[in-house]
Amino acid sequence: MTQDVTHARLLPGVVQGAQTVRSFRALLANTLVANVTTSYLWFALTFWAYLETRSVLATSIVGGTYMLLVAIFGMLFGTLADRHRKKAVMAASSVVTLVSYALAGVLYLSFPKQRLVDWNGWVFWAFALVILVGGVVESLRNIALATCVTLLVPSEDRAKANGLVGTVQGISFMVTSVFSGLSVGQLGMGWTTAIAIGLTALSLAHLLTVRVPEATPQFAEGEKPGIYDVKGAVSAIVTVPGLVALIFFAVFNNLLGGAYMSLMDPYGLNLFSVEAWGFVLGLTSIGFIVGGAFVAKFGLGPKPLRTLLSVNVGVALLGMGFVIRESAWLFAIGIFIFMCLMPIAEAAEQTLLQRVVPFEKQGRVFGFSQSVESAASPVSAFLIGPLTQFVLIPYMASAEGRSTFGWLLGEGETRGLALGLFFAGFLLLITAVIAFVSPPYRQLTAAYDAAVAADSESDR
Repeated sequence: MTQDVTHARLLPGVVQGAQTVRSFRALLANTLVANVTTSYLWFALTFWAYLETRSVLATSIVGGTYMLLVAIFGMLFGTLADRHRKKAVMAASSVVTLVSYALAGVLYLSFPKQRLVDWNGWVFWAFALVILVGGVVESLRNIALATCVTLLVPSEDRAKANGLVGTVQGISFMVTSVFSGLSVGQLGMGWTTAIAIGLTALSLAHLLTVRVPEATPQFAEGEKPGIYDVKGAVSAIVTVPGLVALIFFAVFNNLLGGAYMSLMDPYGLNLFSVEAWGFVLGLTSIGFIVGGAFVAKFGLGPKPLRTLLSVNVGVALLGMGFVIRESAWLFAIGIFIFMCLMPIAEAAEQTLLQRVVPFEKQGRVFGFSQSVESAASPVSAFLIGPLTQFVLIPYMASAEGRSTFGWLLGEGETRGLALGLFFAGFLLLITAVIAFVSPPYRQLTAAYDAAVAADSESDR
């Protein structure tokens, strides 16, 4: 059964066209506001935690905890997206985020600063946790939005729609990274939390006005997914040749991504003030917009899997190259190119899954993929923080470390951080090259081509 036939069975009387595309764009605009808010507070928390504790270990635990929560709840979120109307799922996500941020505000007002910034005490971690929960629950909205591309956008335009999703993510990243640095530096964490509460309430109010033409999902007897439907997700994945290998490739990538997540902010904050680092992230995140706009304009070509792996090769080379010297300009230029590539990779993966996975199971597949991929990041984040703090930084500060790697990484206070980032990029390069020549690459490409041919035949 093709995607379009399945879609028609689930949505009787609803035809994709101008009205559904307008609904998609309204959801996209609303998601922009929601993503801006969660990114704004997430960046602010990371900046604030490092500046107040000066501990790479603290920031790596915060980042690792976020990814661990995403991994735990991703499958649940995917199942909810399949069981319920997409708009209702998005609204529920915003309600939970609003409550979480309000709790963070209460904690901030209830304790003196010395207790809030003491990362050895429970108050610091309770404050961080409720902010993380609000951000994690917001990822439910992103899973629902990915299924809405299939729900509301004609199949031939989905790659470009996914490019628009990447553009929105880029805009939110650009705006929040600038304002998070300014907000923490000039207003403090209290006012930053208050602003996030207000923006979350506004996005929820707007979402309630958006009309989404969708029917309540219908399931045959015994086919309705459970609350945590791993079986349904796995059954959809294993029926597509090569898809299991793609997810395992993404898992390994996220192992390396955990290293980047833990080390890039400390690296940047050693080169720039918090305000300047926020501006650097804001300016370089224009790359997200550039990459997303490129996909929205030109698409991904006939082989999205090839595009995905090619982007990973580029990211690996960047990860090795932008830290070979302690240079603010080199780091900033590398981040810009990195951000140009990321929405292309994201759009390629989304387009591939939307084409080869039946619509009624896409939420669970997206959620399962998010869970297993995200589970890898906390592992590396929790490992790389202590490893860098207690091994790499002291080693590169020693005469032995400078003698061994000085020719490659140069001199400077950030060379321990640079060593971790360099080897993460090197491992990613090896993995991407192996994936290019593997049998699953050819199998999944063939499955995608077959789905495109089936859709073309059904449209005749």
